Amino acid sequence: MHRLVVLLLSFFVFRLASAQLVEVQANYNAVGDVDFIAYNNYRAPLFLKIDFADLENTTFNEPLPYVKNLEPGFNNLFTLQRDLNADPPEFNYQIKYFRSNPMAKVNLNFPYLIPFAPGTNVKAFNVDNIKGFQGKEEPKGWLATGFNVQAGQDVYAARNGIVAEVIGETRTTDTTTWYNTWIKVITILQPDGTLLCYKNVLDPKKKLKIGEKIFAGDLLGIIAPGASMLVMIIYQDSIVSDDLLFVVPQFVTGKNHIEILGFTKEYNVVHPKEIRALEMSKKEIRNILK
Repeated sequence: MHRLVVLLLSFFVFRLASAQLVEVQANYNAVGDVDFIAYNNYRAPLFLKIDFADLENTTFNEPLPYVKNLEPGFNNLFTLQRDLNADPPEFNYQIKYFRSNPMAKVNLNFPYLIPFAPGTNVKAFNVDNIKGFQGKEEPKGWLATGFNVQAGQDVYAARNGIVAEVIGETRTTDTTTWYNTWIKVITILQPDGTLLCYKNVLDPKKKLKIGEKIFAGDLLGIIAPGASMLVMIIYQDSIVSDDLLFVVPQFVTGKNHIEILGFTKEYNVVHPKEIRALEMSKKEIRNILK
């Protein structure tokens, strides 16, 4: 009898999940090798980590730690090949999934757009708390960028990405799909695998769809009624702990100039085409930046 395959699912920080967003199957094929596949049951990409123990009659040849970007739906992973003249492979494994890429290599000098209409004058402010971001307790070592705003003000994407979550005035009770506990929030999975969360933003026309690609400079939504601030948080999961890792972005503040925003200075918003084009394909540049 083959040993029982152990699945240890690590759910989101609230530990209240019941359904599985990620399912992994290990299937023995006709020659005795084991084909691993995964299903991402969410509409945006997730990231899977697999750890093996007690491997017998096979060798795991993938780079370690093994972290795989799972597109929505079916994903081929790898094959454990049996050793020649040996019995079929025997093994235990554990899986853990993340909403951001814990292996992301972050470019701290990447130029973000200030997320308002070009020509607008804006002021940043020092965010003194992110109450409710992960429930009652604030995460360790958090960092955030804040802007003074007016209700109804247009908000634009600061960088390319995939829409991961759009929350209006309320949240559902299905915590398996939550990225945080805030309401009136839009969360984007960025090309480097980090997440960017925009707080106090609504999509009143419901144009944004989970899994949709958006581009730097695209209109995301508007500042929610009654809100006087926009808070932006850029973060990623850690590969070694349950803590999150946070990023302070640098913003485009003029031609060929980026900086971490100060809190006593007013900035005139610019969205240079060359910055918007940084993470676009040639076809996207032709179609979007006409």
